[in-house]
Amino acid sequence: MKYYIIAGEASGDLHGSNLIREMKLKDPGSIFRGWGGDLMQAAGVELVKHYSELAFMGFVEVIANLRTILRNLDTCKKDIAAFNPDAIILIDYPGFNLRIAEWAKQQQYRTIYYISPQVWAWKENRVKLIRKTVDKMLVILPFEKEFYKKWNYPVEYVGHPLAEVVDNHIKANPQLQPNKDLVTLLPGSRKQEILKKLPLMLEVTRSFPEHRFVVAKAPGQPDSFYAPLLAAYPQVTAARDATYDLLMQSRAALVTSGTATLETALFSVPQVVCYKGNRISYLIARRLIRVKYISLVNLIMDRPIVKELIQDEMNVANLRDELEKVLFDNEYRDRMAADYLELISKLQKGGRASEKAAHSILQFMQGAG
Repeated sequence: MKYYIIAGEASGDLHGSNLIREMKLKDPGSIFRGWGGDLMQAAGVELVKHYSELAFMGFVEVIANLRTILRNLDTCKKDIAAFNPDAIILIDYPGFNLRIAEWAKQQQYRTIYYISPQVWAWKENRVKLIRKTVDKMLVILPFEKEFYKKWNYPVEYVGHPLAEVVDNHIKANPQLQPNKDLVTLLPGSRKQEILKKLPLMLEVTRSFPEHRFVVAKAPGQPDSFYAPLLAAYPQVTAARDATYDLLMQSRAALVTSGTATLETALFSVPQVVCYKGNRISYLIARRLIRVKYISLVNLIMDRPIVKELIQDEMNVANLRDELEKVLFDNEYRDRMAADYLELISKLQKGGRASEKAAHSILQFMQGAG
């Protein structure tokens, strides 16, 4: 079987790579080509374009880069047609992937979506497009199955792939233990979001001279990007390809909203969730997005487990106050730890996500064949 696979950001690259490995175990002759990152390439994908060239965050940024996005869509469609796969596997990244799904349906390619777009948060009517164009949907959040049920669209819950990734890392590194002095800074993976959040995170470090702060560098950003940001903070270091090792040793973390909030919770690290974006993009999003929380931790638990500092609330004073709580308030820390255990239990109920997803895709392909 030949598969064309598309992931547009770091988390998609991670989950795509694990899916590909499981599929190759079950079908060693399978061939993969697509868009993603270093991890997918290492797993065996013939990489056409790296996700670092694709990531545009926010409404204003997307409009400003519309010509590039449209050119990328055209390039992708031509490459799929030349490769002529048995199926296209789409991983999250909805703005791009749903347009590919629509085109793929017209061209009569089978489409499989692994990790649903967050249509439950906004643009719910996108479900109509998904129903028309996506042949098989695999979801990773427990509440998504019920959400799609009300649209009369059957989906399969396979568990969250991060639960197994984090569990495997913990088991493989028993020598790494929490350090009472270490705080990890996770400012995101895209240049735009890092430039908005990292300067504020760095300024907070001045209030905690007894603690050691480390910035986890994004895989898609070069060292030269971080150097000027860190120059005025000699007490802060940075590390590449070490996020999980850092979290295993951390007492607390300042974390950009998104997948990283869930990873931090799975490592049982008390955290403060941070979001700050382009003001116009934020105002548009606030009018359109209907969810109560921005962090996956709070969304899955449907209650405020971790503190979210959003837009203007994300300032040095608030960051300092919240970091003090997660570092020194033992009652607050213990309550968060108990909530994390409940969260982990929910996510592990689906089983090993990558293996289940691979099995489901191969079954679907056999049936479709």
